[in-house]
Amino acid sequence: RLSRSGPPRAMLASRLAARFVARTTGFAALNRALPAIAAPPAFRMQQFAQMSGSAEPPVTIKTPSGAMPGTADYAHDPYNGRDAVKDGGRLPPGDPSRRAFTYFLLGGAKFVYASIARLAVLKLVNFMNASADVLALASIEVPIGGIPDGGCIVVKWRGKPVFIKKRNEEELADVMNVDWQSLRDPQSDRARRQQEQTLVVLGVCTHLGCVPISNAGDFKGGWFCPCHGSHYDASGRIRKGPAPLNLEVPPYDFMEGGDKIKIG
Repeated sequence: RLSRSGPPRAMLASRLAARFVARTTGFAALNRALPAIAAPPAFRMQQFAQMSGSAEPPVTIKTPSGAMPGTADYAHDPYNGRDAVKDGGRLPPGDPSRRAFTYFLLGGAKFVYASIARLAVLKLVNFMNASADVLALASIEVPIGGIPDGGCIVVKWRGKPVFIKKRNEEELADVMNVDWQSLRDPQSDRARRQQEQTLVVLGVCTHLGCVPISNAGDFKGGWFCPCHGSHYDASGRIRKGPAPLNLEVPPYDFMEGGDKIKIG
């Protein structure tokens, strides 16, 4: 609002016109400076230094492909703007500052590979181990206190019959009076038993794998295989027939003072 007591209206109008011209000139100067403002920071510093009249030599900014800011090539250069550095700011392989990351990555990968190899070995070992049911049949315990003199029991061990015989005095005298060195498979009775009265042998004929009959054949307390006529004495030694070897003696131990046998 113009005051009546102020300067003349013509003077105020001239002042308003001068202000409008100054503002218009400022907007034009601002429009001319917009390309410089839109340029990268380093290029704007160069432009401002030239506008301020600094005597410092101009700095030439180029992207790795050689494009200059403010040119048509710069607008299509993949490294313009914030990426105006080589390789987009990525460090080259083997740079010392990347060693910690490289060591961490390699160490982690080796740890993973070692864990996988260890797991594979454990799986293979567990696969090759015997199962629980096989381990349960690896050994058996048999009470022998109830076997009478001259009697024989048959138990199953690892799928095979086992003869456990308690020999009487007559049977012991018969096996002791034999010249064992003249037998087909020379072996003394002492080498085939741990206790004199108790004998433990596999019930499988050494000819063709038949199961001999206990307390049968031509020898007292021995075994007879009816399939092909093999005769064994009370020590399980082959005495007659086609069988080439004596009955096999399995590994066993006496337990509880001799009242129980552990086979296997």
